[in-house]
Amino acid sequence: RFVCMSDTHNSVDGEFPVPEGDVLIHAGDLTYTGTKRQVANTVTWLTNLPHPVKLIIAGNHDLTQAIRSIWAMAAGHGIHYLEDAAHRLDGAHGGWLVYGSPWQPEFGGWAFNKPRGAPLREVWDRIPEATDILITHGPPRGILDRVVTGESCGCDDLLVRVQTVRPIVHIFGHIHEGRGV
Repeated sequence: RFVCMSDTHNSVDGEFPVPEGDVLIHAGDLTYTGTKRQVANTVTWLTNLPHPVKLIIAGNHDLTQAIRSIWAMAAGHGIHYLEDAAHRLDGAHGGWLVYGSPWQPEFGGWAFNKPRGAPLREVWDRIPEATDILITHGPPRGILDRVVTGESCGCDDLLVRVQTVRPIVHIFGHIHEGRGV
C-alpha cells in the first residue's frame, strides 16, 4: 500500500492522520523555509512513521543548503531522498522504478526553480523511460495546476515527458489550489 502526500509545510506530530502503508511518498515542501531545525523536525517525524520505505523529494520551500547531508543522515531509517534520482522498489508483486525530481518552473525566487524551456527540458529528459512511479514537486501543464487566479502554472515540457514515459502513476504537489487526485 502506497501513501502519497505533499506540501505538509511542517504540519507534523499528529496534526493530520497519516494512513499506514508499505511505502510513504512525499512530493516536497516538507518545510516552510527549510531551516536546519525544520528539516530536523521533519526527519524526526518521518523516522517515527511506521512505513518501512519513505521516498522523499524536496520542494520550493525546502531551502536549506544542508538538505542533502541531513537526508543522508536519515537514510538508515528507510528514508530515501531523491533529487533527479531513481530508487528501485522490489516487492512480492514485482518491482517498480521510482524517479524523483524537485524542480519546477521559476516561481518567486524559491528553491529548485529553473526557467521554462530548455533548462527544464534538460531536467525532464533525465527521467528514465522505464519509470513506473514519477514524483515531481510541480505539476505538468493542465493537470491540477490552476492557482486562485485561474492561471494554469504547470510545466509544458514535463507534460510532454510524462506523455512519453507514461509512468503508472505521477505524484506531485506544489499548487495548493490543485489538491486532489
